[in-house]
Amino acid sequence: MHNYEAEACAKGFDIVIGIDEAGRGPLAGPVVSSAVHLKSHQFSCRINDSKKLSESQREKAFEEICAHSVYGVGMADEKIIDQINILEATFVAMNKAVEDLLSKMNMDWRTDQVFHKRVCLLIDGNRFKTKLPFAFETIVKGDSLVPAISCASIIAKVTRDRMMLEYDKIYPEYGFKGHKGYPTVEHKAAVRKFGFSPIHRRTFKI
Repeated sequence: MHNYEAEACAKGFDIVIGIDEAGRGPLAGPVVSSAVHLKSHQFSCRINDSKKLSESQREKAFEEICAHSVYGVGMADEKIIDQINILEATFVAMNKAVEDLLSKMNMDWRTDQVFHKRVCLLIDGNRFKTKLPFAFETIVKGDSLVPAISCASIIAKVTRDRMMLEYDKIYPEYGFKGHKGYPTVEHKAAVRKFGFSPIHRRTFKI
């Protein structure tokens, strides 16, 4: 298997950051991204694309990833999604996640030119847009191929799911606890019956 993280380190990057998102497809709620820099690759739990793990596996992995990494989280809410479209909003969330991670590392990344050359971003997918001064590589199916991206996938998914559980308490009529905002038959029926909630994306087709 191609080892993207090792390849980045061989090129001189010593801070390799995996980036992924959760929530591009739902009709409601934010898109959430995570950026993860692993301090250790030794996990006792299963690490993979979050979509390939059960909820209990993701929750267990989440706790272990937090202990094995420095991670950041960024999000773009439904208003931003409706204003600039879901793809652009995803880029916003990803960039926020990187900035959140770097703030936790206490690095003066805005002015330190040497630090700029130490960082490599590995992003799940085939597109990325940023004004951050770091090298990056997009990797199709990176959430299954690159451990740091897999971890970012899990952090983003668990974080967003927990948010949707809180929204379920505020708007119980929509059933967010069950579908997390995704376009299920039940969710669409609830929107037709009750109309949009404040967290619904108005530009998405119901």
